[in-house]
Amino acid sequence: MSSTLHGPEKTPEEIEKIVEQTKNSDQKIYPILKPGNWVGLRAGALNSNLIQTEAGPKVVIAYGVNTPDNFVFLTQQHLETIDSKDITNEAFRNLGNYETEFTYSEALQNKVLTSSGNDFSSERILNEAHMLKAHAMLEADELFVSVPRRSCMMVISRNADEELLEAFLNLHKDAWKDDSYGNAPIANILFTMKAGRITGHIALDNLSDYQ
Repeated sequence: MSSTLHGPEKTPEEIEKIVEQTKNSDQKIYPILKPGNWVGLRAGALNSNLIQTEAGPKVVIAYGVNTPDNFVFLTQQHLETIDSKDITNEAFRNLGNYETEFTYSEALQNKVLTSSGNDFSSERILNEAHMLKAHAMLEADELFVSVPRRSCMMVISRNADEELLEAFLNLHKDAWKDDSYGNAPIANILFTMKAGRITGHIALDNLSDYQ
C-alpha cells in the first residue's frame, strides 16, 4: 500500500490537542475504510491505498481518532508530532484489539457470516487473525467479503453454489443502497481473500460483470 500524506495547515494548539486525545485510552487511533472519491482526500487526510486502479484509488485506508465530540481524521500536520509508522502501527494494533464476532446467517443455510453493528466491523477485514476465523467457520480456503458500508461485513465461501452466491450478492446490493442507518458507504465491490488476507476485488458497479 502506498501512502498519500498531505494536509491543510493546523495550529500547533490544534495538533497538540489531537495528540493528547490519542493518549487517552478511550480515544485511540483506528484505520477507517473510505471510498477513493472521499472528500477527505482533497482535504488532506492521511491515507493509504488499499485498492488502486488505473482510474485512481478505489478504496483507501484513512486514520483517525474517535473523540467524545466527533471523529477526527489525521492529516500531514500531525506528522510533526507523531511519526507516520507510529500512526499506522497504533491504528492496526488498536484494530486487532477491537473485538468483533461472526454470526452464521440461518436464513442462508449457515453458509454466510455477518459481523455488523460495531464502529469498526468493516475495518476488521484488515485484521488477518479475525478473517482466519471466517475461513475456519466456513471451512473455505477462499472467501468473498462484502463491506459495502461502515459497520457492515458479510462473508461467503468463494466456492458456494450459484444460488447462494446470488442471494449473497443481493444482500450486498441491498446494504450498498440502504442509507437509512446513516453509515457511510465504502465500496460496491467484493473483496477476494485467502489465508486471512485480501487477494483482489470484483467491481459490482454492474452486477452483470460478475456473471
